[in-house]
Amino acid sequence: MSTQPRGWQQEADRLANVSIERGDPTGWFEQLYAAGESGEVTMAWDRSQAQPLLAQWTRAADLDGTGHRAVVVGCGLGADAEHLATLGFTTTAFDLSPTAIRTASSRNPDSTVDYRVANLFGLPEEWRSSFDLVVETYTVQALPRDLRERAVSAVSELVAPGGTLVAIQAVRTSDDDGSGPPWPLTRDEIASFARWGLREIALEEHRDADGSARWRAEFTR
Repeated sequence: MSTQPRGWQQEADRLANVSIERGDPTGWFEQLYAAGESGEVTMAWDRSQAQPLLAQWTRAADLDGTGHRAVVVGCGLGADAEHLATLGFTTTAFDLSPTAIRTASSRNPDSTVDYRVANLFGLPEEWRSSFDLVVETYTVQALPRDLRERAVSAVSELVAPGGTLVAIQAVRTSDDDGSGPPWPLTRDEIASFARWGLREIALEEHRDADGSARWRAEFTR
């Protein structure tokens, strides 16, 4: 008799805590995706459509990416990257997890997206200030808070002169006990992208259907 895979969120908590305790705060991402691939748990962050706040933003802007470059930070299984590619962007998408990148590529065999295995804290120098649109969804909040400033800086450095960053993160509530993942952001923390050569255009708090709150922030260089 087959058994159903366990939910990935609980496994994420366990793997993250073990990984952080041994001094490897990002090693759990690959372990979690690999567990999803094997069927041990459900696949993490598994969605076929772009994050709703990102899709809403691109529709409102009537965005045409033709002739422009975009990058998706911590792209996971590729839904946001594929969305940007349909808008005409020459799209790069990277993730720390080889399993995530392999899965994204296999799910989208005819994709124009350039999927890469890459570490946010060691990106190719040629990517610096090179993208007209940078999308960062949930990556910063998935990292322990002592890495936050470093992560925000690394994301910001991808934005080209005149380019745009869209960042979507969970809102930190007053009852947050500091445990994670995720580690949601305060308003000051989501606004801190502006400390790295960017200018804040918009910063909004949105409520999901289940009542959970998300930041969507837009910055330009």
